[in-house]
Amino acid sequence: MNYSQILRSQILPKVQTPGQYIGGEWNMVKKDPASVRGRFCLSFPDTYAIGMSCHGIQVLYHLMNRLPDFYCERVFAPLRDMETALREAGLPLGSLETSTPLSEFDAIGFSLQHELGYANVLTILDLGGIPIRAEARTETHPLVIAGGPCVQNPEPMARFIDVFILGDGEEALPAVNRLWVELRESGKSREEKLEVLARTFPWLYVPSCYAVREEKGLLLPYPKKEGIRETLTQAVISRLDEYPLPEKPLVPNVEAVQDRVAIEIMRGCPWRCRFCQSNPIRRPVRSRQVETVLQNAVEAVKNTGYNEISLLSLSTSDYPWFEELTGRLREVMDCQRVAISVPSLRVNKNLAEVGETLSTERRSGLTIAPEAALDDMRKVIGKRVTNDDLMAGCRIAFENRFQRVKLYFMAGLPGERAEDLDGIVQLGKKIGDLGKEVSGRYPTVVISVSNLVPKPQTPLQWHPMATREYLLQAQRYLKSYRLPRWMQVKYHFVEGSLLEGVLCRGDRRVGEAIERAWQRGARFDSWNDQFQPEIWWESLEACGLDVNRYLHEERTPNDPLPWGHIEIFQGKTYLEKEFHEAMQQKSELAPTKKTLEVPDFVRRKGGRRE
Repeated sequence: MNYSQILRSQILPKVQTPGQYIGGEWNMVKKDPASVRGRFCLSFPDTYAIGMSCHGIQVLYHLMNRLPDFYCERVFAPLRDMETALREAGLPLGSLETSTPLSEFDAIGFSLQHELGYANVLTILDLGGIPIRAEARTETHPLVIAGGPCVQNPEPMARFIDVFILGDGEEALPAVNRLWVELRESGKSREEKLEVLARTFPWLYVPSCYAVREEKGLLLPYPKKEGIRETLTQAVISRLDEYPLPEKPLVPNVEAVQDRVAIEIMRGCPWRCRFCQSNPIRRPVRSRQVETVLQNAVEAVKNTGYNEISLLSLSTSDYPWFEELTGRLREVMDCQRVAISVPSLRVNKNLAEVGETLSTERRSGLTIAPEAALDDMRKVIGKRVTNDDLMAGCRIAFENRFQRVKLYFMAGLPGERAEDLDGIVQLGKKIGDLGKEVSGRYPTVVISVSNLVPKPQTPLQWHPMATREYLLQAQRYLKSYRLPRWMQVKYHFVEGSLLEGVLCRGDRRVGEAIERAWQRGARFDSWNDQFQPEIWWESLEACGLDVNRYLHEERTPNDPLPWGHIEIFQGKTYLEKEFHEAMQQKSELAPTKKTLEVPDFVRRKGGRRE
């Protein structure tokens, strides 16, 4: 009995949702492994339902499989029951396409989209028969690659990853795989081959080629040998249209979080929000032509049977040919009863067009992100929209029969005052009142309040993160409000935000704590029902790490950062300029007239205030 037969007969009957482990999806690529020169396994360190919803996974899967001499397969993080079943049976984790153990591939690549998925990377490596530490791998083991937004500070994961690809992957990923396969026959040691990679590509970070030194309490990497680059750049593709989108996207076996055709119409963002990491790391702004998008949409719908298309970008309504694109898509898709969804909206002139673009059944919901409730605070964080703009945009939405508005805000902003938190509730109520005025009934207003994590490669990277005590008090303060029935406020888990801050702002020492937490059972930490924060805080303490140094210390652009060897497209000068402007605007904020204390009558009687 072979591996696949054992998996299907002995393992899958014991686990939840076995369809996520069997492969064979509609549009799955099938190749003869013996006919290709190299085999690459693409991994998303979260569940199948999340990973199959990642547009980047779909793009890279089909891009790699267009290469005639490569076979790209997939693997996702197994849930706890599947992990236990594999370990008890002594079976390795294998790919979905051919059930090949991960240790038999030439390379495995992780898409690191969120820091709270780091423990799952170790699970996948360990179950796949690959040593979790890079230093323990030999000539027989695959090259372990990582890309995605999290690699803008690669240091916390440096002990586990062989190479980090910085920036766009369309050219970089095939290039790294090709050279690695060529080096397989060179007779060089693994260490020598990694050094060749480091010397060849200016956007490839190879941790084994860098030692670390301590400066101001942080470990900073520096080249071990002459000729290894001190500063790494971003891989950038200049024209999106030169890299075709999947015309035959994979259709998941089981329900995925995003179950629709996704088309990236623009990369980068014309705005300059200072808290947003995606903005600086995805510049310059590049757009696909209308004809390219239209052709891809027609083919993808025909080849999948989906009844919805989602137009993706950081700011979809800022796409330069928005009106032309949505108009032509309606002409083609209306007769096929295919809906068009437009996420990532900004309040601008194109919002009126959205009401006509969305189908009737999709028209009920609008999602926008003011981030802060008061205009002066939005200046600090670089959000160039006013409350007048916001109300005008919402009026347009209600006139176009939108019945639900979701608003994204953040707590812990630089210089945040009690008035900023009051404004969140007050703005939600104003929008609800406006909806009643326009349509005759109150819309559903859902407010989501996250916690600011000052990310690497953003202008706020030098700004400290708010403390646990402050963020918890801010949530208590907001919860003390009496909300109307049509309004709801949701909050992000503070412990998860703090851990995210440690994992994105830490140095190479954090890797030891990641390994320790994983050994103690950390899995799927981005899921509230799986997250065990006590494991992480105990692991960080056991490794002697000062969490406050990573999260709460004041820094200036002259201070060292663990990710200081990595440059964005616009360079450090841009980040410094934006940081100084933010701090100047912070100093100009109107002084607060109140504290975050919850009123006595609320604490005493358990009531709520209006």
